[in-house]
Amino acid sequence: MKTFEFMIIASGIDPDQDDAFDRFYDAGLDDATVSFQRGRFIVDVSREASSIEEAIASAVENVKAAGATIERIEPDHLVNLSDIAERTGLTRAAVSLYSSGERAEGFPPPVARVTTAAPLYDWSDVAEWLYMRKRLERDAVIEALALKASNRILEATVPDFGRALKERLRAEEGRLQDA
Repeated sequence: MKTFEFMIIASGIDPDQDDAFDRFYDAGLDDATVSFQRGRFIVDVSREASSIEEAIASAVENVKAAGATIERIEPDHLVNLSDIAERTGLTRAAVSLYSSGERAEGFPPPVARVTTAAPLYDWSDVAEWLYMRKRLERDAVIEALALKASNRILEATVPDFGRALKERLRAEEGRLQDA
């Protein structure tokens, strides 16, 4: 078993209800800290599970059982160069050299705010690129893929979240092994 940490952003419960926060605990989220910020519940999960998809799927079911609507799962897949440095333990300067092509070729291009001084990159693409260069562990790539897949599944309103996540992550892991 490994401990996985992520946040579920949720709404749909009145925070002024006497039992609003207890509902999360009663639904099985005794491994989470729940707060209410900027109009949303932040369910900060630290869950032991055999895989990231099991941890996310079970926490999603718990949040739904509490009566909340899940909006997204974080950390976000869009990252800037400072976020990449923080997630990898690399220096900001090293990440900047990678992104500019001065240290290695083929760094994934930004996917948002491309023309700004702080473009955003897709974390799963960057994680995979770093993994291929032996600068990041495989588990970190799997977690990045799982978080991104989780949000895509939530956006598609798939009825069986756990099964959909498992299927999507299996396909991604297969692609990763083939590379």
